[in-house]
Amino acid sequence: MNKQRVRLATAGVVALALIGAACGSDEDSSSPADSTASSEASGEAPAATEAPAGDCETPEPVSLQLQWFTQAQFAGYFAAKDKGFYEDMCLDVTIVEGGVEIVPQTQLANGDVDFALSWVPKALASREAGANIINIAQIYQRSGTLQVSLVDKNITSPADFEGKKIGNWGFGNEYEIFAALAEAGLDPATDVELVGQQFDMVALLDGDIDAAEAMTYNEYAQVLEAENPETGELYQPEDFNVISYEEIGVGMLQDAIWADAARLESDPAYKDQATRFVAASMQGWTFCRDNAEECRDIVVAAGSTLGSSHQLWQMNEVNKLIWPSPGGIGYIDQAAWDRTVEISQNTPNLDGATVLTAPPTDGAYTNEIVEAAWAMLADMGLDLFGPDFAPIEVVLNEGGE
Repeated sequence: MNKQRVRLATAGVVALALIGAACGSDEDSSSPADSTASSEASGEAPAATEAPAGDCETPEPVSLQLQWFTQAQFAGYFAAKDKGFYEDMCLDVTIVEGGVEIVPQTQLANGDVDFALSWVPKALASREAGANIINIAQIYQRSGTLQVSLVDKNITSPADFEGKKIGNWGFGNEYEIFAALAEAGLDPATDVELVGQQFDMVALLDGDIDAAEAMTYNEYAQVLEAENPETGELYQPEDFNVISYEEIGVGMLQDAIWADAARLESDPAYKDQATRFVAASMQGWTFCRDNAEECRDIVVAAGSTLGSSHQLWQMNEVNKLIWPSPGGIGYIDQAAWDRTVEISQNTPNLDGATVLTAPPTDGAYTNEIVEAAWAMLADMGLDLFGPDFAPIEVVLNEGGE
């Protein structure tokens, strides 16, 4: 293999990048380092002292566990691999596909993978149960969960869930629904009928449920790719009412990069790998922000079973969940973290159980890896904030083709 020139993290660079950083506790409310403040305003990567470059003879193997099957939800990682960003950081990354029975944070805690993607509340529940894991980069800055209903059901707010059949996926995906019910003053045991839903929109379109859980980037597109039997044409957005849990104030943090906390604490080589992995992943996501169609093609070529127009829709909607990133891509915002923790602790499900029984202990997250990664990327001129991000227009085809 040809030698690659790669910027390797050093103690001096990491120390500089971490001045003023938030470090691993849900109690910590500090902001990014002062050195990043002016960069945030301009949308430029924060400045950092030049790190010495090193030669990479053989990229180091690392693995990333996805939460689900190959799709544009994870496009930034596939792009980082396809465009050589990981290799430029001396990493040989294996992306491990997920599925219904795979719990990414468990795979990580068991040592089966080096890094994993998981929604924050799910990972915190595993952490409370003993998984020694830590959030090192909060890629999605906002929740993409929706509740979708046909307009004739007249469901325009959670208060309208009363007396209705409300679909949900379970598996820890339902807590935004319970939080919305609580905000509306509804008892989930008596005021609504909660119905287990498959990871599709068939039950909604067949009339078996009144409102279906959906992600902006996936299931919502599925209804817009389906034929309306009354018109013979595809359903249109005006055929549905959509409730965004983010917009009504009960959104919880979703896709984040998690690492093995014990290894991060004790193994400098793993910490260096984590920094380089996050840095290259950030490159992937900034590339996909600016090249949505090419990233769609990368994901389709990687083996997505969903069609081309569906994947472009998904890429566009995922970009909306990441960009703009007011604190910088990957940075864990204290207010969003606190809201996620509060809902996780105080929103019971039908059995009276909550996601968390107590606040997360120290070490649940850190911003130090993100800031060290920013420092590594500083001389590339990347926009890590995306203040001017604008989504593209996407036309869905039948079945997402």
